[in-house]
Amino acid sequence: MHDDHACPYCDTAELRRDAFVLENDLCLLSIKPSETGALEGAGIIVPKAHRPTVFDLTPQEWTATQDLLMQARAYLDAVLAPDGYNAGWNVGAVGGQHVMHAHLHVIPRFRDEPLAGQGIRSHLKVVENRRQR
Repeated sequence: MHDDHACPYCDTAELRRDAFVLENDLCLLSIKPSETGALEGAGIIVPKAHRPTVFDLTPQEWTATQDLLMQARAYLDAVLAPDGYNAGWNVGAVGGQHVMHAHLHVIPRFRDEPLAGQGIRSHLKVVENRRQR
């Protein structure tokens, strides 16, 4: 049994607070300007049911996530007109997941950013990240 009170993403009221929200029956997109920092327009798509990782989503939640991702892109294209996007999941603590409730990061990218053109692989494929065996 999962304790919803221990999971900040199970609290959809908190995800909605001071946020731009899109939702369907199974998932919710939350874009909180106060939390995006340098990542203007960044948000997360979260299943409403507690799912620890992306690998725990139901087929219906996958479809609902894709639907919201397409709506998010249409909204962000209209409002911010980004030049590209990063979209991705972190899984497990080693994979960078800090909240153990599945969430898809949706990050608009702009050509005038200092790190334009660098995706997640730019940070992981460096020599310093090679495993020591």
